[in-house]
Amino acid sequence: MLKVFKYSFLDLMRNRWTLGYFLFFAFSTFGLLYLSGDSSKVVISTMNIIILLVPLVSLIYGQMYLYQVRDYVEILLAQPISRQAIFGGYYLALASALSISLLLGLCIPILIVQPEGFVANGWLSLLAISAILTFVFIGIACNLVLRFDNRLKGFGVGLFVWLFLAIIYDGLILVVMLLFENYPLENASLILTLLNPIDAGRVLLIFQLDYSALMGFTGAVFAKFFGTLVGSVVLTFGFGMWLFIPLMQLMRKAKRKDF
Repeated sequence: MLKVFKYSFLDLMRNRWTLGYFLFFAFSTFGLLYLSGDSSKVVISTMNIIILLVPLVSLIYGQMYLYQVRDYVEILLAQPISRQAIFGGYYLALASALSISLLLGLCIPILIVQPEGFVANGWLSLLAISAILTFVFIGIACNLVLRFDNRLKGFGVGLFVWLFLAIIYDGLILVVMLLFENYPLENASLILTLLNPIDAGRVLLIFQLDYSALMGFTGAVFAKFFGTLVGSVVLTFGFGMWLFIPLMQLMRKAKRKDF
């Protein structure tokens, strides 16, 4: 696995798309810091970009790369290397390369412009959420590549997954709350939030920045829950499951896939 990871990672870090990913976030963060001057406001603006863009790029870029190296993977499968080692190496290489590019693009501007605001104002939480979302959606991308041999179908399903989790899911939650507004939905809303990694990341960052008052009564309920030890454990467990389940599915599909 380490050799597959090493060569794939080096190949990805030399890729112009990975460099472009880094430059996009570096220039965006520089621009926001220059225009705003307040690192806490920049965190909110950057969060809105990351919540939508990171899952999309992770899905599409992960699928593009894996479909591109599919012939080489089939050659590796003929060697005395386990399938779990091959696909695990590619998963780690993709997730690590994109995470490093993203984190460097976010860290370098804030360390140059406002180094005192790096530890404060939610920047560490923003970096952690960005990395977690990258690993989650790279895992989903790897599963889709193994599930669909047809590239067009694979990209189509990937776009739908992103559209559903990033946009449609929130609309469905809103419809449910409007239909059952006369019933206590606090616990249900907490569970529905944890079922979507994008929503969970957004809510966590909002509470880190003390903007929960903008969410009204629901925000007060969330703040009461996430402010406790149990809430922190549940949130950590939710993110852990989103990291663990796609990876286990990938290993299971890689073992059973007929190439």
